[in-house]
Amino acid sequence: MRFSAVPSISSVFYPKGSQQVSKTVATAIADAYGVRAEEVASDPGTGLRVSLAADGWQSTPSGVTKDAWVAARIDGSGNGTLASSTPAFLYTLASWLETGDITADKLAAGLVVEPAFSFQRPVFDYVTAQSMRHTRRFDPDAYARRLAEAGFTHFEVNGLSTPFAVEPGIPHEYYAQFYTYCAGLHHFVDSELLHGYYPHEYLAANLNNLKKLAAIGRKYGLKPGILCFEPRSLPERVFDHYPTLRGARVDHPFRSHLPRYCLAQDHPITHKHYGELIRNMMDAVPDLAYMSVYTNDSGAGFEHTASLYVGRNGGPYLIREWRSHDKIAQAAAYSATRLMRSWQEAAAEVNPDFEVILRIEPFKVEHDHLLEGFGDGLTVEAPSMLVRGYHLPYSHPRYPEQESAAGTIYQASVDNSEVEKLEDFRAKGFEPKLTYSAGPGFNIEPLNGIPFPRMLHNKLESMRDKGFRHISALGGLLNAPEAPYWPNPEAIRAIQINSDASLDDVLLAAASRWAGDEHAADLVSCWDAVEEAISYFPIVPLFSGFGFCWLRTWVRPFVPNLEAVPKEDRLPFERFMVSTPNNPSINDLGSDVLFELITAKSGRSMMELFDKNALPRINKALDLIDGLAAESSGKAKEVFDDLSQRIRALRVWATTVRNVCAWVACVHGYLQSDDDSEKTRLKDELQQMIDLDLKNTQDLIDLWNSATVEFMHVSDVVETSTLYGENLPELLQRKIDLTQQYRDVEPFIDKEILWRLA
Repeated sequence: MRFSAVPSISSVFYPKGSQQVSKTVATAIADAYGVRAEEVASDPGTGLRVSLAADGWQSTPSGVTKDAWVAARIDGSGNGTLASSTPAFLYTLASWLETGDITADKLAAGLVVEPAFSFQRPVFDYVTAQSMRHTRRFDPDAYARRLAEAGFTHFEVNGLSTPFAVEPGIPHEYYAQFYTYCAGLHHFVDSELLHGYYPHEYLAANLNNLKKLAAIGRKYGLKPGILCFEPRSLPERVFDHYPTLRGARVDHPFRSHLPRYCLAQDHPITHKHYGELIRNMMDAVPDLAYMSVYTNDSGAGFEHTASLYVGRNGGPYLIREWRSHDKIAQAAAYSATRLMRSWQEAAAEVNPDFEVILRIEPFKVEHDHLLEGFGDGLTVEAPSMLVRGYHLPYSHPRYPEQESAAGTIYQASVDNSEVEKLEDFRAKGFEPKLTYSAGPGFNIEPLNGIPFPRMLHNKLESMRDKGFRHISALGGLLNAPEAPYWPNPEAIRAIQINSDASLDDVLLAAASRWAGDEHAADLVSCWDAVEEAISYFPIVPLFSGFGFCWLRTWVRPFVPNLEAVPKEDRLPFERFMVSTPNNPSINDLGSDVLFELITAKSGRSMMELFDKNALPRINKALDLIDGLAAESSGKAKEVFDDLSQRIRALRVWATTVRNVCAWVACVHGYLQSDDDSEKTRLKDELQQMIDLDLKNTQDLIDLWNSATVEFMHVSDVVETSTLYGENLPELLQRKIDLTQQYRDVEPFIDKEILWRLA
């Protein structure tokens, strides 16, 4: 960490007993200047002093009005201070000074910055802890450093050590694989109730991984937190032994062929069990800062709440017969709050600031009753404070008819109506967490390093201006260390610690550092061209997110009758689909379980939006990038080549999603039509789509074979439903072969697939 505004530093000090980040920053600076960082008991009053507010070397600067600040004052001789109220922001400050975006005069005069957001964490951090945690070439230390540089304060750490959870299942169902992410507490620590149900080695390995991640985060001042599906179901043999502990059925009846139940949440043994889990977790990681709770999904749920997959149900202790719906909702909410309160209180015995954060969307009916008991360590998170249930506000900025854009990359601002809800929550005694998208996660998976810094900056700026202080980046920054020229983290850091600068200046400065002054403006123009194209992508239900990998969209042949391909030839990709043998997703790209994702009408509309608006702009952007790459050399060429490969992957991704829409438009349209000429036209159009898809698939093979950057997330351990493996080129070639073999079959969808026996 050498600061261009400071030519020399002769001594660096940090406080004895300070948090680890003080040593990390002090040592990085000292190493850059060829001196030694010294740990001292009291402020030496000379040299460069690196400290946190809690160390007592730096009092809160005058004029500070918010709950977080950073301060720096370094003269030309290298004497002065770097200080922060918040551990991670100390690293953010030092990394920003390293960029050279601050002049020597300003640094000598002293600066004080109040970060826009005092709490910023990745949530459902794909690559660190959740379903992409076995991404190849992922360095968790480099990732934690990137988070701290960008102005994050927390680090998600509850990733399983294994690719899958140890969770019982039965043949032909998918459900056990849902337990591999947002792992529940009992996959890390034991309780008296569960002792012996999970292998000791499994629990120890998972807890060891969690502790290692927490230790990495501490180096950069990031506080550890966990994201769990709770109350999580337990193995059925637990209820064979203790039948009166059976609570709600929480599995998805279509995806699961084995009913799964969680504990009766009001039973004293349940509270005792969770208390032991929490205390054992806190013994392992005493500075654990929060437990984020996703629920009523993926094998977890609160009793008698309306959004359980099988409807309201639960154990015998909570609801007596013949209660009204509102009384049931009230009782269910109060019971859920009691359980979450017990979690918070158990953790607060070790860390008084511990929070339990509930994802609020599932509770449309119980919403108000839940909020009555929140505050004092219980809070909520959502992509919008206006949510009630899963219907999300905000529309696509280019296509107003497309709703439910909240939390995606397409929500570029926060409405004034959010402020009233924010103040209402604060009046109840808690600070809500607002979710946003920082990268391709949940939007353009499985790609990495796709730039859209202006939309991101606008969203963050809007959240800041509306008064939000606690925010969460859905999906995290993905494998950011393998995307070294990705401008999105620069936009995040700018909002946090350099908000006086225009985004134009921030992007130009980053481009100059990476590609040189001569090419900086051109690089920014390339980012802008890509971002404009992305802004014209329609949102295709499920496929514009995790469904793209779930449904093996890159490797399944888009032939007129998907089941014309024999079962044994489909097995290499179907075995990793989030599907069961009777799921309509097997033979219909427009359906999944009982959901109609895409219709003939919506498929045609979205296909035309890709053709008219999105793909031409991607091609234009790629032409610009490739032209600049051809004209440049050295570092600049490396940067343009890096971007070119990522945008080639983006074009393949967008074309694939476009072809999904075209398949539905043509096949559904064909099956719905009685007009022979129309059916002939649709078959011809379907063949044109197949030609495009064959070329597109070959383009991806060629990109894979020639790539010098990690343009997508790939597992080097095992292919999963959320990660393609290193066998992707073989699967793509198999797709080409099968497509050519079965491209001329008659369009057909077996609508009776629901009734098939496995």
